[in-house]
Amino acid sequence: MKKILIINGPNLNMLGLREPEIYGTDTLEDIRVWTDSKINSLAQTTWFQSNVEGEIVSRIQMASKEQFDAVVINPGGYAHTSVAIHDALKILKIPVIEVHLSQVYKREEFRHTLLTAKAASAIMSGLGKQSYYRAIQSLLD
Repeated sequence: MKKILIINGPNLNMLGLREPEIYGTDTLEDIRVWTDSKINSLAQTTWFQSNVEGEIVSRIQMASKEQFDAVVINPGGYAHTSVAIHDALKILKIPVIEVHLSQVYKREEFRHTLLTAKAASAIMSGLGKQSYYRAIQSLLD
């Protein structure tokens, strides 16, 4: 069974309340439960969320020493600004898939630059909560 770390960045703890017209009404916990039910016993997931860039960097660094088979990351707003998260992801010797609930290229221009994605194996964007499931599914395939 594959072990997958799922990292969520700033403001994702506010899903369900934050811009539901863009992100939907599901909370991050709703998405976790739905995703885990879809993958059933095919993978073991560990979910992490932080609004603090340094905590995310530290969690990625810890993942490099643990026995994870892959990382799925939704860096939130840090996707556009964080060289530190980008550099931490480059440490990993396992697949990394970056996910975004919204289609970033249909949004404000500043969201079109994805610094962290340059360290990812693939990107899933614009699929809503299915972004997580499809990222895991692609890792399992």
